[in-house]
Amino acid sequence: MRKIFISLAAAAALVMPARADVKIGVIVSATGPAASVGVTQQRTVPILPQKLGGQDVRYILLDDASDASTAVTNARKLITEEKVDVILGPSLTPNSLALLDMISETRTPMISLAGSALIVDPPVDKRRWVFKTPQSDAQMASIVLEHMKRKGIKSVGLIGFSDAYGEGWIRVMTGLLEANGIKVVASERYQRTDNSVIGQILKIV
Repeated sequence: MRKIFISLAAAAALVMPARADVKIGVIVSATGPAASVGVTQQRTVPILPQKLGGQDVRYILLDDASDASTAVTNARKLITEEKVDVILGPSLTPNSLALLDMISETRTPMISLAGSALIVDPPVDKRRWVFKTPQSDAQMASIVLEHMKRKGIKSVGLIGFSDAYGEGWIRVMTGLLEANGIKVVASERYQRTDNSVIGQILKIV
């Protein structure tokens, strides 16, 4: 997360006058189904820089419990009550997408920690104030595709999350596979809270 702070300082400079401190609202999924991702992000906050561009920084950390509606509530509190200059997060694609309207209306820069290209693409209208740190779906999928081609794989069954992140990933992966002559024989979904995907695997097999 340290690499994002040049962007954070630049984003904050766009929307605030020079003053004694910068307020950064941080929204992560420290609990809930995505806690394995959010907890590590939560633990990073205490070691983030205490100054940006010579100004003191105050971090306000909130947990959205891996829930999109809670992410919206948290963002509203950070923007309207805490008057943050920038939002860092959320951890998940659905939660990040849920904030687009609010971010656009309030012109509050958001640097998402989620992966889907849907968060920033196209970079106009609602997404004008939105950025993200992870690599895009297409970048990750292209590496998987190259491995499949080297191994001579001819057909694939896909299983993905039943949410915006899963749909975005499968859409990109399906397009790359079909364009390279690899047949997609099935495309199944599962909830993040599911304990297994045995049913989906049996159906594909």
